[in-house]
Amino acid sequence: MYICMCNAVTDHDIRRAAADGVHSFAELQARTGCSDCCGCCEQEARATLDKAVEQVLLQLPVVTA
Repeated sequence: MYICMCNAVTDHDIRRAAADGVHSFAELQARTGCSDCCGCCEQEARATLDKAVEQVLLQLPVVTA
C-alpha cells in the first residue's frame, strides 16, 4: 500500500528500511523522502515505522549473561 503518494513510498519500503536499521522518522525521511512534500502521510508513515521497528526489535536474539 502506498503511504506517501508524493514520493511513491509504500508500507513495504518502510518495513524494509526498519529492517535495514532505520529507527527514527528523520532517518526514514532521509532515506525515502517520505513526508517531505505535503506532509499528509506523516501520521500513517510514523505509525507504520513504529510498528515495523517494534517487529524488528522483537526478532532480535536475547543475550543472557
